Amino acid sequence: MTRDGLPKRQHLVGLWLLLSGISLFGGTVFAVWLDTQLAPAGWARAALWVGSVSGGATIFVAGLILERMLFTPLRHLQAQLVRLVGNPDAYDEQLPEGWLKGLGPDLRRVSENWRADRSRLSTAHAEGARSAARIRQELETLLQVLETPLLLCDHHRRVMLFNQAAEDFFIDNSGLGLGKRLDALLPVSSLQQALSQLPCDGSPRELLVPCDNRWLKVILRRVPGSDGETLLTFSDATASWSNEMGVRAELAHILTPLRQHTASLTSAADALIQLRDQNDPSTSLLRQRFERVIQEEGATLGEHVARIGQLLDDMQHQGERLTPMWSNDFWQALDERLDPERRLITPVGMPAWFKGDAPALIALFNSLVKHLSNYLPDSGFEGEICLGNKRVYLDLIWRGKAIPEHELAGWRQQPLTSLPLNPSVADVLRQHASDIWSLADDNGVYARLRLPLPAMERVGAPREIAPPRPEFHDFGIADLPPPSDALASRSLRSLEVVAFDTETTGLELRRGDTVISLGACRVVNARLLASETFDQKVDPQRPIPPASTAIHGLVDADVADAPLLDVVLTRFRDYVGEAVLLAHNAAFDLLAISQQGVAFDIPVIDTLLISRALDEALVGHDLDSLAQRYGLTFPPDTRHTALGDARVTAKLWLALLPRLEARSIDTLEQLLALQANAFDRQDASAL
Repeated sequence: MTRDGLPKRQHLVGLWLLLSGISLFGGTVFAVWLDTQLAPAGWARAALWVGSVSGGATIFVAGLILERMLFTPLRHLQAQLVRLVGNPDAYDEQLPEGWLKGLGPDLRRVSENWRADRSRLSTAHAEGARSAARIRQELETLLQVLETPLLLCDHHRRVMLFNQAAEDFFIDNSGLGLGKRLDALLPVSSLQQALSQLPCDGSPRELLVPCDNRWLKVILRRVPGSDGETLLTFSDATASWSNEMGVRAELAHILTPLRQHTASLTSAADALIQLRDQNDPSTSLLRQRFERVIQEEGATLGEHVARIGQLLDDMQHQGERLTPMWSNDFWQALDERLDPERRLITPVGMPAWFKGDAPALIALFNSLVKHLSNYLPDSGFEGEICLGNKRVYLDLIWRGKAIPEHELAGWRQQPLTSLPLNPSVADVLRQHASDIWSLADDNGVYARLRLPLPAMERVGAPREIAPPRPEFHDFGIADLPPPSDALASRSLRSLEVVAFDTETTGLELRRGDTVISLGACRVVNARLLASETFDQKVDPQRPIPPASTAIHGLVDADVADAPLLDVVLTRFRDYVGEAVLLAHNAAFDLLAISQQGVAFDIPVIDTLLISRALDEALVGHDLDSLAQRYGLTFPPDTRHTALGDARVTAKLWLALLPRLEARSIDTLEQLLALQANAFDRQDASAL
């Protein structure tokens, strides 16, 4: 038995086969000896042989029964409990088997009650949210495109062509010029990510990006049949939004005198009708004609006025302005609106795309923070995007208590005076087919405001799942210098951790393979920061083999203009600072970045070794298996990318924390001791 649980499966199988083999061999030898000495015949000889080998056969059959009816169900039950502890919302229909089958109803009842309680807390006010508003589809003619600012960039994202409209559009931006990189013009991560995910059939993708004091609507198209060229068209979403709202305001201004004219016309008709009491025969026929015309025109005018009013209401509440946005861009714009002098919002978790009306949402959150200042802290917030099936949840998080519903109900009726027509908060929420509510986190320390918004549809087929990277043992993580006393005594939740991952030209690092991509993200106080990332391509100075490209998707052209490894590692060391490193199968990644002139003599946490230490009896400790075990998902097209794998490794670390704390492993020193014991030096020496 191991110290913390079941023995390894291979040890059990080996012991079982050894005992069975010894018993069978001994019984056979004994039977041969007796057969020689006694020389029985017939049934006596058969009984002698059966009795001699029955012990070994019994051990073999008993082992088969125990494996099928007890040990395999125990491992499945352990894996299910690990999944529930790491991700309480994970749904698992696998019931206990074998001799543990009787626990099935009880285990299902416990998991259903647990899931129901959590669901009631997180979705108590989510019922009644309307379906996502449809997205307006624009058809641009050739003339419209020519009159629109546009530029063409190559697969290295260098500007190859731009028109006069683009030069006028970016007149004060020095980043526009032939041969200049696109990120010098618009240095936002959302645009770079959208370019990397464009389909090759020329279908457009649109998004909102911040630029100075404007929100730009960018439409991207990959030029079909080209060498990765991309066409980008721009429009000032802020200006067009203001112009559109100005037209609405003018219509609303005209509506009042129009109603007055209608009332006057109706009054004139009434006065003319009263002339019927006069007995002047010369005006009788004329009065009748006027009466009929005035009545008809008055009724028609009233119908038109009602129709104009209905159109204004429909324009006010329609959701056609919902445009794709990158969550980090939104948090940055909101942060600048709330307090330009200091940073109030810290993005946490994984960033994501969602659809919304950016100016309206920023005005809404600005009004919310001011209106509820008695409940919300002035020290700052965390912003997080939580993914659902068809919606994303925009969460504003703070340390404190949830906001009472009656306060939110009063705020929903407040007008947003910074927007044309002064729509109410409820109007903007209806525009997004959504609502907003407040709830407390399970830990009772944090509370959040939650706004569901339409999610971006996933496009493109998922990349074929590649086999997991082999476990790597020939780098002595346990031999790294120990941390200082102050760092060793730090609690795991208070650690500043940098999760990193590398993509390489191959797995033979000691035979010339090297790094082609390095990605990292930061975890502070057990919160994954969404915008604190490091993502850099590396020029390997050698061709990338097709077998490696099939895994990570990178080709020689993708890294042709990238800096060399020593330059990237110097930047990465500055990014790490005083943090602790975190990786999955860290020995491989550490070897990839070692012996390059940059020292990484800091503690390293390996989620693979931690998982092996916690669940030694379970099979499968690669990143894909653990992600499935703990209910973690890779966003589309991020598996086997350095930053994508680093983010999931950080999520895995946060899922492992509760299990470590349940075993009283609370400090870095205790964790490193557990990790060192899980480092199988016998396995390492066998490689």
